[in-house]
Amino acid sequence: MDTESVSTTFDNLLAPQPAPPWWLVLVTAALALVLVGYRPLWRLARAAVTVAHEGGHALVALLTGRRLHAITLHTDTSGLTVSSGKPTGPGMILTAAAGYTAPAVLGLGYAALLGSGRVTVMLWATLAMLVAVLIKVRNVYGLLTVVVLGALVFGVSWFGGDLLQAGFAYLAAWFLLAAAVRPVVEMQRGRRGQPGRGDSDADQLARLTHLPALLWVVFFAIVCLAALVVGAGFMLAPVAELYPLLQR
Repeated sequence: MDTESVSTTFDNLLAPQPAPPWWLVLVTAALALVLVGYRPLWRLARAAVTVAHEGGHALVALLTGRRLHAITLHTDTSGLTVSSGKPTGPGMILTAAAGYTAPAVLGLGYAALLGSGRVTVMLWATLAMLVAVLIKVRNVYGLLTVVVLGALVFGVSWFGGDLLQAGFAYLAAWFLLAAAVRPVVEMQRGRRGQPGRGDSDADQLARLTHLPALLWVVFFAIVCLAALVVGAGFMLAPVAELYPLLQR
């Protein structure tokens, strides 16, 4: 492939796509709510949230100078990221805090890209992130989960038409934004049901910072809800622009 071809391909990747139909944005938002709210579907879809959660731990561990050893994903949709380094201090605190905020932050990033028409960039960035996670996954179920997600993203981005790509991208963004809140609620319910266990991210942060675990739960919830509101604004902007036209 010559330099001109590489440049053309890169330009095509970064070029904004036309805004999707207004109904697609709304339908994908509704589908995302169904995935989050309907328990049988949530049990399947939650695996994607776990990948984002553990990926958040892993990325921040690396960014703060910790050594990343392994990521494992379990059939009950829980996960574990193992890193080594100083057991206390800002690096460990940031690493522990990254998990429950990662799906919301990722969803917000997706929404920002989609709001600017970068559907292709969003899909290929997702594929790159999945490959990065795959390198550190150390169990069979985790490998299978990441490979299936990667194959799905690759199939849509490579073989799908513009409408399918946009629909998939908006569904992923809406899902992460909406789904980020539910694990926080589930964590707090688990903490109330097992008050002496103390192994949640919030409890670990409480030991690291000497702040109440409930305060960290509230922090997670605020970040997730704020990301949902801002992300929704990014993706609903095209609908808001078209709304006066729909009244005619």
